Amino acid sequence: MSRLSSRLVSSLTSGRDFHQMPLSQRVRISQAPLMITVALLCIIYATLLPAIMARPQFQAGLALLVLITAATAVVPWDRLWYPVYWILPISDFAAIGLLYHGGFGLAMGIYLLCVFPVFWLAWSRVSAVGAILLSFICPLIIVWYPVFASSEPVTGQRLAAPILGPLVTLAVAMTVTVIRRDMDARQAALAQKDRQLENALNLSTERSELLDSVLNAIDVGVLVVDADGAAIHKNNSMQALDARIRPDGMKDTQEADLLFFASDRATALPADQRPVARAMRGESFEDVLLRAGPPGDQMTLSCSARVLRSEQCLNGAVIAFHDITALDDALRAKDDFVSSVSHELRTPLTSIIGYLDLAQDEVEDTGLTGTIPHAVSVAQRNSERLLRLVSDLLATASGSVSVEPRPVAVAELISASLRAAAPRAASAGVELITSCTPALAVQADPVRLGQVLDNLLSNAIKYSPDGGTVTVSAWADGNCTCLEVRDTGMGMSETDQKDLFTRFFRTGAVRQAGIPGAGLGLAISKNIVEAHGGTITLVSAPGAGSAFTVSLPNAPSLAGSAA
Repeated sequence: MSRLSSRLVSSLTSGRDFHQMPLSQRVRISQAPLMITVALLCIIYATLLPAIMARPQFQAGLALLVLITAATAVVPWDRLWYPVYWILPISDFAAIGLLYHGGFGLAMGIYLLCVFPVFWLAWSRVSAVGAILLSFICPLIIVWYPVFASSEPVTGQRLAAPILGPLVTLAVAMTVTVIRRDMDARQAALAQKDRQLENALNLSTERSELLDSVLNAIDVGVLVVDADGAAIHKNNSMQALDARIRPDGMKDTQEADLLFFASDRATALPADQRPVARAMRGESFEDVLLRAGPPGDQMTLSCSARVLRSEQCLNGAVIAFHDITALDDALRAKDDFVSSVSHELRTPLTSIIGYLDLAQDEVEDTGLTGTIPHAVSVAQRNSERLLRLVSDLLATASGSVSVEPRPVAVAELISASLRAAAPRAASAGVELITSCTPALAVQADPVRLGQVLDNLLSNAIKYSPDGGTVTVSAWADGNCTCLEVRDTGMGMSETDQKDLFTRFFRTGAVRQAGIPGAGLGLAISKNIVEAHGGTITLVSAPGAGSAFTVSLPNAPSLAGSAA
């Protein structure tokens, strides 16, 4: 389209679609092509056929066409009944008829101007049937009028000769009507899709704003990255966190530049172990502890990540950073307090137990009778119990277990533990049974492994308040040596089993029964077993007893200490 035609269309349509314009503007645009074509014809006829311009009918046709065009500009068609504007294309047929008859014998092609009002009628939405009938009848009147107006007799030949013109306009009207209906249907479908798209866009915008509000309301830093690891969204908490862990003087940083450190707070975390790098490898993780920030002002962060995938393709990841510095400081303060108090308690307890041992020896040497020997025995037993509790607290607070492995005869280890537990079992009405493979040995720390057996036996007896049987078994299983302590006591539910090896955890049934304990024995036993490279498992059910199984590798890779 040329620049001139583009400007013309733009000036006529005001940059809007035709169906969106007011009726007055559409009427003027529909009349314009006919008027422009006739004006061009007049210029040509005035130059080449001046005789046609002098004919009264031709001049009358031009005058009528000018009046019709003026009516399109003057009459407020928007205020009138919508179908009234059909007067204009019907009047155009009359003007074309006058032009046709005025140029009869000189310019027969003037009849083709009927295409303009035919197209106008067929494209309108007033009446498709009426438009088709008028598109045939009006041109038919134009071509038959000379037949009836002449002095020659009316014959079938004279009537049939010009009939092709009205038939062509009829076909044009039908074709335009079909096209208009198809375009109306498409326009309606597009309008519906536009409404759906607009509604979806509005809904998406509302949800995006709601999501932003929710993310900005939480105190967890949320980072969204694309498939290349580039940040595409950060909530307010993440922006504040990002500014805090960015090196001074740096504005645009990559993840490798951020101040992330290992658990020792001094070693920079390797680039491939940082959250975004791990997420870009397709890893999903949670509750990974990181140290972040400049030395002297470091934070403890709990980091979790979820990978975004579609059809096995990595689209990005969502990474959350939770500042748990206060919680970490509180836990360290608690451990320091427990350790300090335990140390302070252990010194006087050791002294008390020493003097009670001396008193017990003197009672035995002098043969003293009465309440004093019993009181000394009770005090000594409870002092030793308190000392064991303090030792457990120390071991728990330190968070590490040291082991010194050497060959240990499992049968002797079990016998020693059973002899130590025999008095408690007898007083509780519990029968102790042992089943051990002969000559079974394991590479382990005898003191630490004995502590595990003592804890398991103590629990088995303590949680069998109505008596029963406790069986200690040991056997070789492939590359492992297994020790099992099974009781027929109260057992526990699956919910309690999940937290059983947590420090200070005690089941609801145990607390309700009033059975004493601190909830440290199993946590310490688990640490000792893991320090040997082994595992400890449990099978239990309420009312059906419990079975703890310790599996130790025959040739373990023993560490000096394990968390």
